[in-house]
Amino acid sequence: MSSTLDFHDTQNSEAAQISLEAALASCKSTREKIYAYTLDPNVEDNLHEKIEGWIGFLIIINLFALVVERIPLIFEPNAALFHVFDVFSVIVFTIEYLLRLYLAPEDHEFKNKKIPHAAYFFSPFALIDFCAVAPFYFQAFIPIDLRVLRFLRLLRMLKLFRVLIPAYKEFQELNENRTFRQKMHALVFPSPYGGALSGMFENVIVWWVVISVIAVIFESVESIHYVFNAQFIIVDSIAVGLFSIEYFLKLYSCVEDPQYKDWMTGRIKHSLKFSSIVDFLAIVPFFLELFLHHLFDLRFLRIFRLMRLLKLSKQNNSTEVLKRVFTRETPILAASLFVMLLMVVLAASLVYLIEHDSQPDKYENIPSSIYWAVITLSSVGYGDLTPITTVGRLMTIFMAMIGVGIFAIPSGLLAASFSDELLKDKINLSAKFYQRLKSGLPVNEKDHYVISEAAKINLSGEQIKGIIDEVCYNFKVEEDLIKQPLAEIASNPDHALEHFVKTLSRIRQLGILLQYGPKEINDQLTQLLSPGEAQLWREIQGSNSFLKSAN
Repeated sequence: MSSTLDFHDTQNSEAAQISLEAALASCKSTREKIYAYTLDPNVEDNLHEKIEGWIGFLIIINLFALVVERIPLIFEPNAALFHVFDVFSVIVFTIEYLLRLYLAPEDHEFKNKKIPHAAYFFSPFALIDFCAVAPFYFQAFIPIDLRVLRFLRLLRMLKLFRVLIPAYKEFQELNENRTFRQKMHALVFPSPYGGALSGMFENVIVWWVVISVIAVIFESVESIHYVFNAQFIIVDSIAVGLFSIEYFLKLYSCVEDPQYKDWMTGRIKHSLKFSSIVDFLAIVPFFLELFLHHLFDLRFLRIFRLMRLLKLSKQNNSTEVLKRVFTRETPILAASLFVMLLMVVLAASLVYLIEHDSQPDKYENIPSSIYWAVITLSSVGYGDLTPITTVGRLMTIFMAMIGVGIFAIPSGLLAASFSDELLKDKINLSAKFYQRLKSGLPVNEKDHYVISEAAKINLSGEQIKGIIDEVCYNFKVEEDLIKQPLAEIASNPDHALEHFVKTLSRIRQLGILLQYGPKEINDQLTQLLSPGEAQLWREIQGSNSFLKSAN
């Protein structure tokens, strides 16, 4: 047997991908159908990725259970539940192992072997799968110490190599003949060279951000901290280790980006980015407390570990979209804020004049009355400050009714603008895909470029597929129409309608992109149009706003 782990090649050409319906139709036996439906990586929309994902998730939960079992306060009262979970895990892993063994003659790796079942049985991954369940069955016949059994159950972690090794091979192929620093850049930054391994590294960071923040929150509960003190220290140490590795790898490899190409000033510039500052703040409290605790009481720094939550903002484009929205709507938001402040000061002054004589301890002065004004105008109404005079109560009713509208303006404006920005991002993405098609490059949901671009605006697989289908359809229609003279298009009602819809759609998209762009562009465009054309352009832009609000 080879000393290295053999595995399925995940880099099969995308041309080899076939639909589930076509694969099932070509199957001649029940075993072929089961393989096509469950484990064949070359069949689209089957259960292969879901099975791999759920098995990986179950492995992680098993490792977590092994850690928790070492805490007597949790394990002893729940020993039966832990046993049930272990039995359930073994059943799932056993079914997976037997399924793969049964389907070995259909597997692309073993089907050409002399004895496919034997070839699979002695393959590295099969031995790993066997080791994951064997200790459970051995204890039924061989007396095994519980501590030894727990250690053998750690072998289940080796099942993760079924995912990690193909991803590592893909990463090596994508980065062939590239330097070590370029490889590290591809690993920690979005890049077409990152592949699945980069996504896994990113997911590990995200999960440890969540775990470490949860640990910080529960650590503040004295009763929980007393029981899990050692576990909290371990979790925090592992988290800081991972975040430190990520931070220094980014600082080391950022010079591969042209905007940070200088070895020193580029790294300084990168370290001053907001995301880099967040990464630094995620680890610095740990080291300050570790090295300076004998000089200062730095326990208060532990609360700053919650800053790690900001690391999640890098994984989501929503914060960038929100930043663009605030930048675009700053003048209107400033006007709304001015009106809100005016109403707050006016309401605070009036309630002070009306209620001061009746409740001098509560409405002592105008600054202290501002709290009541904000609570009333925002319709929160805690009830700790309540007017008791008739005039004061009438004014409270009036202010509350006005506040509903005034305080809702910024939130409604931001919601509409946020929706507009997301729509613009989708339109821009469609345009990129369209230009890619015109350049003769492929566009499909498996392509690294498509995946990276869609990830920037947080699109799901279904949304990506919908955009790609629409772009490909429009491209095909336009290519067909380009080949026909305009007179011939006009002679065919279907082609004429298609041409009209296509043209109108492009005009509407242009209207959306220009509606909130620089005002001078719209003004110049309007001046170049005739009065009738300018009126039509304004109506199209108005219909865009109506359609977006309706959606």
